[in-house]
Amino acid sequence: MAQRRNGFMMLVIMLLALCTVLYPAAVPAEGDTDENAEGAVRFDLLLDSYEPEKDHYNFYFTYKTVHAWWDAVAMGMEEAQRQYLMKGVTITYDYVAPDAASAEDQQIRLREAAAGDYDVIGVDVADESLISPVLDELAEAGIRVMTFSSSDAASGCRRIAYVGNTHNYEDGAQLAQAMYEKIGGKGKVAMLVGTHGAPCHEDRAKGVQDMTARYPGIEMVAVEYDQDSIDLAYDLTMEILNQNPDLSGLICCNMSNPVGAARAVKETGRNVVIVGMDHDREALRYLREGTIYCLGIQDCYSIGFDTIRVAVKVADGILPGDLYPEKTEEQTTIIYQQDAQQMLELLYGEI
Repeated sequence: MAQRRNGFMMLVIMLLALCTVLYPAAVPAEGDTDENAEGAVRFDLLLDSYEPEKDHYNFYFTYKTVHAWWDAVAMGMEEAQRQYLMKGVTITYDYVAPDAASAEDQQIRLREAAAGDYDVIGVDVADESLISPVLDELAEAGIRVMTFSSSDAASGCRRIAYVGNTHNYEDGAQLAQAMYEKIGGKGKVAMLVGTHGAPCHEDRAKGVQDMTARYPGIEMVAVEYDQDSIDLAYDLTMEILNQNPDLSGLICCNMSNPVGAARAVKETGRNVVIVGMDHDREALRYLREGTIYCLGIQDCYSIGFDTIRVAVKVADGILPGDLYPEKTEEQTTIIYQQDAQQMLELLYGEI
């Protein structure tokens, strides 16, 4: 188990750059550097005019697994926490996760948190079929629950609100389309999904599969789950490459698997197009050198910031409506090789 600690100054730089402006209905052109990179940077997130009813709130947040992606979300939380403190409102929270993704572990954490003194319990859902009933159980007991990050609960779940990526299906479809156009609409491809049952990963995979159906020249030869592990993604990619000497592309549906896939492709010297998700530093370096073709960057900073902002309203008993929507949508930006150096400078100070 790991618990969030304040202070990651490098990530402050990183997350200020993750507010995005791309609408998921269109794949950006590979040459639109200004739109893709410069348009992804915002520094203007501020609390709205809502006046909290209390001067102290205590929240509990749990997420799929210890990973830099959720550190990025946490930095947005810390900025909202800072801004509330400037208004005389103290926000405290637990921010915890297991070292490896586990819906069963998440069930235990949620039920333990239900016995604690929290104004709101929030979760990044590890498996909607297993976690949604637990959220319903907590809601039935009068506990205010919400979801956040990139994975919502199942339709009909009694969670109050969701903050995060509402277009994972579209993200997967966009990545697939970008690849299929790159390889001329024909060839053998494979997909690394991520964690079994994780809504964001499964939705992206569904988007990929549906886009694949629109390209009769594309053959999907393998679909594997890497469990958010770079090492497992590497091993799976090596197996796929060995079994498919004529593989044209790899589609990666989370932040870890593009790194594992790129390591394997580079090690073998194969000419395979890789597309994937998010802002891992190693992935951005592979993007810069051309091993990865494109990456979908999620707005982690805004996810964290808006999670705290919405949680305060949920804690005050305000239901979705005029003050906030049931689903707060955050954005994704597709970036290409020409964007990579600028993103490395913005996110990691790497020149």
